[in-house]
Amino acid sequence: MRYRVGQGFDFHPLLAGRRLILGGVEIKHEKGLSGHSDADVAAHALANAILGAIGDGDLGRHFPDTDPNYAGADSLRLLAEVWRLAASRGWRLVNADLTIVAQAPKLKPHLDEMRARLAQVLVAEPALLNVKASSPESIGALGRGDGMAAAAIVMLEAD
Repeated sequence: MRYRVGQGFDFHPLLAGRRLILGGVEIKHEKGLSGHSDADVAAHALANAILGAIGDGDLGRHFPDTDPNYAGADSLRLLAEVWRLAASRGWRLVNADLTIVAQAPKLKPHLDEMRARLAQVLVAEPALLNVKASSPESIGALGRGDGMAAAAIVMLEAD
């Protein structure tokens, strides 16, 4: 067996008038994440971790924000494309750990649904993914509610 580990990180500002999508789940909040796609930091961090593990750049290389085809794109669709690329090269998910950093809203009620949706995209048992949230405790830009961030690590295996 061969094993590879990748880590990913993403950050987007919050903006009034946008939907808040995290881990493929729409969450009621007065602001949403701003970006070229739906700006789902959870899906982006996970996709970047997978791309890191397979040594194939990052989301910006595969889905540039200069390409109008990705304007408003569903980040779960982008994650699915990244996973198809990894799987086509023989990689399987061993496990993934994802942390979303946000001052508000409270994410605990949504974590299980995020886990289920992300696992479905990765064609994996939900038990292979851990999705958690952390508060920045009112420190810095994240603590002021200016944005949200997510960090992910994945381990992949291949024969």
